Amino acid sequence: MTEAEPGERFEDKSLGELVAQASSGISKLIRAEISLAKMELKVDARKAVIGSGLFFVALAVFAPVIIFIGLGLAYVFIELGVWPWAAFFLVAALYVLVAVLLGVVGVLVVKRIRGAKRTRRTLRDLPSAFHHEDSDRPALAQTD
Repeated sequence: MTEAEPGERFEDKSLGELVAQASSGISKLIRAEISLAKMELKVDARKAVIGSGLFFVALAVFAPVIIFIGLGLAYVFIELGVWPWAAFFLVAALYVLVAVLLGVVGVLVVKRIRGAKRTRRTLRDLPSAFHHEDSDRPALAQTD
C-alpha cells in the first residue's frame, strides 16, 4: 500500500490499493479525532477538578465567617429597634435570597459549558472532507 506520488494518478492504482489507502486514511483521521477529544476532555476535567477543589476550600474557610456576619447583622437590627425574633428571621430570609441568587447564577454558568469545541467542529466538518468541492460525488470518484 503506497501513497499516491505527486505526478501519479488514481487511475494508475488498483481498486484494492485505493480501498486500502482510503481505509488507512479514514482510520488515521478517526484516531486523530479520538486523540483530540481525549486531550480536550482531559484539560476540561483538570480545570473542573481544580476549580471545584478551590471552591470547597474557600467554602470551608468562609462558612464560620458567614455565621458571625449573620449574628452581627441580627444584633444590628435589634439595636435599630426590631424585635429579636424578627431580626433573626430577616437575616435568615436574606441568606435564603442570596442562596437562591447564587444557585441561579451557578446553573447558568454550568449550562454555558461547551466542552470539546474543536472536536465537535471537526466532526461536523468531516462529511465534507469526503466530497469534492464542485460535486456531491465523493472525491475519489471524480475523474478530472
